[in-house]
Amino acid sequence: MEIKKTEKANLENRRLLFTEIGLVLALLLVWGAFSYGTREKNVATLEAETQVIEVEDVIPITENTPPPPQEAPQIPVLSDQIDIVEDNIKVDDNFMSLEDNANLGVEIQDYVEDVKEEVVEEEAIPFQLVEEKPTFNGGDAQTEFPRWVQSQLVYPEIAKENGVSGRVVLQFTVMPDGSLANINVVRGVDSSLDKEAVRVVKSSPKWKPGKQRDRAVKVTYTFPVIFQLR
Repeated sequence: MEIKKTEKANLENRRLLFTEIGLVLALLLVWGAFSYGTREKNVATLEAETQVIEVEDVIPITENTPPPPQEAPQIPVLSDQIDIVEDNIKVDDNFMSLEDNANLGVEIQDYVEDVKEEVVEEEAIPFQLVEEKPTFNGGDAQTEFPRWVQSQLVYPEIAKENGVSGRVVLQFTVMPDGSLANINVVRGVDSSLDKEAVRVVKSSPKWKPGKQRDRAVKVTYTFPVIFQLR
């Protein structure tokens, strides 16, 4: 006859309950293990106190010996004895008066400073700014001088052969005496043309100088010399 257990007596039906109870107990044990702590023990220790002994420098006491006292000045001893000296010295009467001899006097002259006059060179005034402009051959320099220059020019053969032409710009100074100085080439074209332009201007007759406040002054003049092949 087969033995049958009742459902209430079967433990398999309570396995889940037992498992849950076991988990709860395990959690309680773990919590109790973490919450358990050790008390801190107070350990008494003896620490040796160290004393710092300050050593004071002992400064020796020195005594300054006073300097020896100065000797008292000696008092001169006065004597009542008087020595009588005979008056036998002869004095020559050689006193000389300067008024008696005029050659022995000292001549005093007034000092006169030798002052050299400094010559201040006046700067030249541009042609356009001078009050009274210089003139050439009795007429306007801007028309008469170019006409004269063109009549004196000789076209260099080397410039003709090479076909060189152009404008040579010269600058010179009309001096107070009417002569020309400081002739310079401001802008050149060719060395042969430049030399010919300078040669002609140097050979110019004297001008009538320009004036500033009714006085002859230096005047700078810029003049173009035109070389043109025909």
